[in-house]
Amino acid sequence: MIKDHWEKVYKKQALDRLGWYEEKPEPSLELIENCKLAREASILNVGAGATTLVDVLLQKGYTNIQVNDISITALDELKKRLGIELSEKVHWVVDDLCNPGPLLSLDPVDLWHDRAVLHFFNHKDEQESYFNLLRKLVKEGGYAIIAAFNLNGAEKCSGLPVFRYDQQMLQKKIGPNFSLLKSFDYTYLTPSGNPREYVYTLFQRSSV
Repeated sequence: MIKDHWEKVYKKQALDRLGWYEEKPEPSLELIENCKLAREASILNVGAGATTLVDVLLQKGYTNIQVNDISITALDELKKRLGIELSEKVHWVVDDLCNPGPLLSLDPVDLWHDRAVLHFFNHKDEQESYFNLLRKLVKEGGYAIIAAFNLNGAEKCSGLPVFRYDQQMLQKKIGPNFSLLKSFDYTYLTPSGNPREYVYTLFQRSSV
């Protein structure tokens, strides 16, 4: 099971040594600043894993943050890093993006943020489930940030094959009700110094 894989990954290695650990989530922050969200805006960080984005958003005063991952271990480690006081300000959701349960009960969000999750979904039905959930949860006028391995990126990550994208492919997947506001390629260096090629995209859902 994919859940078992990720539980083992997060139990085996310190968060800051994982290949996708990002000490300063600057590309994501750049795109979030573009959204000009109110501090009480609803932000959903899917597949959060080892992210430091939650820490930074709390520091910046955002008050409605929801964090998802399939791995209980990953979220427990994030809570431990934040400490009791800060972690209690976050809504934590353990769920599978391709077979969602609790996520379906969330109110619509102002921002969907995904760095390095989508590319693990190699099959068409998984991708359709992911984007169906995104379209269900992002409110009209809301935003979606998706960062995935680009077409020059690695073919595997964490021992798993990945599905690589460019901005046109992501636009086709997300659908015509979302406009691409910004995209750029970005070379990320893993904690061990290896380069990983990403494409970052910012979409906005049209208002009816």
